[in-house]
Parts: sequence; structure tokens; C-alpha cells
Amino acid sequence: MITIENMLSIDKGDLPKAAKELNKDDIPQLVEWLSLKNDAIRYQAFLLLQSRSQFYDDVYPYWNTFCHKLKSDNSYQRSLGLMLMAENAKWDSEGRMEITIDEYLELLNDEKPITVRQCIQSLGKIVTHKPGLSEKIAGRLISFDFLSVKETMRKSILLDILNVLLLVRKGLKTDAAEGFIRIALSGDVLDKKSKKQIETYL
Repeated sequence: MITIENMLSIDKGDLPKAAKELNKDDIPQLVEWLSLKNDAIRYQAFLLLQSRSQFYDDVYPYWNTFCHKLKSDNSYQRSLGLMLMAENAKWDSEGRMEITIDEYLELLNDEKPITVRQCIQSLGKIVTHKPGLSEKIAGRLISFDFLSVKETMRKSILLDILNVLLLVRKGLKTDAAEGFIRIALSGDVLDKKSKKQIETYL
């Protein structure tokens, strides 16, 4: 059985190996540790669960727990919930993401810019495994209210949005999304280097 001590002793580079070697009985304990106030413990538990989800489907049964976190008063918990849901979209054969997506997209309006960014970045994983949600996700992203975030965050958030739209357009191109990308590339939020980076994928 995993203990806090041996979990914290795992080096970052060893996380994938440790995640693969987890006992199934360790997973409920790791999920429980996500709710602790100790940052070091809950973050390491999150990293192990995130890594485990890349290889196996045995974190997916805790979907409702992660979904519940989306409404937490604690922004850290909201972030943990949304990232673990995105990581488990690949195992979602029951259509739970389709049911939850509107609630998930509400986090694009989160009060914490870091949570907003984590939400947008996680949408990239969701569109990869849930192409049927691409149109809805793209529609919400192109209507993002940039005036609601600090000016210093706008470039980062715009780049996050463009990276997801580039994934979406591999399977679905819409006039609205293409127009959004064109405006972003002709506007002054992005610097030349960022624009060139995006253009190489077009």
C-alpha cells in the first residue's frame, strides 16, 4: 500500500514508471489525498494519477469525484478536477464528457487566470479523444472575452486558444474559427515569433 512518505520520495523523472507500477488499491488513496491542504502531497498525488491515466483506465471510475471538484470554492481543486477529467477523456466510453462539457466550459470564465489557462490547455486533450465536441469547444473559445483577463495574460491565453483551434482544424474547419485565427495573426496581441510559430502549423 502506498504511503505519503514513499509517494513523496518519487522523483519527477520516475513518475511514469511509478504510475505504471501502482497497485489498483492505491488509486482510491491517491484520489483522497487530492483533497488535502498540503500542496506537496496533493500535487504529487495528482501527478501520479495524471500519469496513470495515460496508461490505464482505472482512474476513470473517479470521474464524478473530479467533476464535483469543478464547483469547488478552491481554485486548486477546480484545476485538479478539470485536468484529470481531460486526461481520462480517452477512456470515456460512457459519454460522461458529453454530459459534463457545458459545466466544464464554464471554467473559461474562472476568476483565476491560471485555472482558465489549464482549462483551455486541457481542451486540447478533449478534442483529440472527443472529436464530436470540437465544434462546441471551438465556438466557446473563439467567443472568449479577453477583456475579462489582465492584459499581461492575454498573449498566453490567446496562444493556448490557437493551439487548441489548430488541433480542432485537423478534423473540422469552420469559417468562424478560421476568421478568428486570421484576426489573431494580424492583430497586435501576439509577437512576431508567436505568429510565425502558429503560421507554420497552418
